[in-house]
Formats: sequence, structure tokens, C-alpha cells
Amino acid sequence: MNLSIWYYTLASVVAVSLVSFVGLAVLSLNIERLKRLLFFLISFAAGTLLGDTFLHIFPELVAEAGFTTTIAWYFILAILIFFILERFIRWHHYHHVGDEEHHPMGTLNLIGDGFHNFIDGMIIAASYLVDVQLGLATTLAVIFHELPQEIGDFAILLHSGFSKAKALWFNFLSALMAVLGAVVVLWLGANLGGITTPLLALTAGGFIYIATVDLMPELHKESDSLRSWWQLVALGMGLGLMSLLLLLE
Repeated sequence: MNLSIWYYTLASVVAVSLVSFVGLAVLSLNIERLKRLLFFLISFAAGTLLGDTFLHIFPELVAEAGFTTTIAWYFILAILIFFILERFIRWHHYHHVGDEEHHPMGTLNLIGDGFHNFIDGMIIAASYLVDVQLGLATTLAVIFHELPQEIGDFAILLHSGFSKAKALWFNFLSALMAVLGAVVVLWLGANLGGITTPLLALTAGGFIYIATVDLMPELHKESDSLRSWWQLVALGMGLGLMSLLLLLE
């Protein structure tokens, strides 16, 4: 395997892991300002995930293997996996900052987030195994998806009794699971081969689940018509960013 794939992948997952420190940047914000920030980030993240899926990943899948029944089952499997993670491991993308009833125990959140970050690392590595531009697009989609989640995770840890320093440190350690996930996929790709198609299909199904089941329902909770229009603008901006990245391909 080309060593540059390892460099690109590891640099990307480290960058994604560093997003965990975003909590430090929002400490000075009050709850209302933080909710306004999340309102924009969630919309933007949904756009980038959908854009990456349908403008980058899906065309690669069709070009490589066509849209077969097997690919369709991988999509279904991904949706079921993400549902199980949310339902039974209680991995959630918390956007209800300031709403105490949505905050589970901090330790449980760290465990669930570790699984999530491991999967993110696998997703990024699988994308780079196909194409550097696809890896870049997927990395950006993951980063923008991580921003609102990491803010929520940081708030959960503080609410659960962690000090600010410990919340940042443990959140970062959980984020480093992305590095492990990436290394596993790169090793498998070098030694087994033929894993990129199923992993890309699982990635696409997972991104669709996160965008449509996890993020977009949050947008429907906004009742103000002006803010709803801004949500649409942010969603369009996320799609637009993924469209611009097509120029790199």
C-alpha cells in the first residue's frame, strides 16, 4: 500500500480527534448563544453528510461495483448497526445543551462515543483507500458532524461532575479511538483487499442514518420561520461545500 495513504489517513483522524477540544472554545458562551451556534452547525453537518454520501461516496460505489442487491444490503446493515448503537449502547449526538433530562452518565457517554469515534476512523480510512479526494471530502463531513456532537459531549461530562480539565482530557482520549479504527482498516486493506466496497456502502448507509434520523429531526423542532430559513441556508451551504470539492476530483 502507498505510504501516502497512511499519512493522509492518520493526519485526518488526528485532526478529527482534535475537534474534541472544541469544548474549550465555547466555555465563554452562555446557553442561549451555544444553542444558536448548535442550530447552525447541525444544519451544516446534515448538508455535508448528505452531500458526501450522494455526491462522492455513492458515485464511487456505482463506478466500482454497480448498485447491486449486496450493496443495498450493506446500506440496510449500516442503518441497523447505527440504530443498535443508539438504542442499546446509548450513543447519541447530543444537541440538547442545557436540558438535563437528556444527559446520561458521563462514563457511559464516553464509552458510546469511543465506539462512534472508532467507526469514524474506519470510515475515513476506507475512503482514502479508494481515493484521496474522497478521503478529504469524508474527513470534512466527519469534522463538521463532530463539531456539534463534541460540544454536547463536553457539556454532558461537565454535567456529570467532571472538571473542565478532565472533561477535555477524557473526551480527547475517547476521540483517539478514531486512530485505532483507521489503523485497523488500513491494515485490513493491505492484507486482505476487497474491503473498500462494503465499507463505503456501510459508510453511506451510516451517513444517511445520522443525517436523516439524528440531525434533521432536531431541525424540525425549530418553530421560528426566520430561523427555519437560516437552517435551510446552512443545510445548502453544507451541500455546496461538498459540491465544490468535486472540482478537486
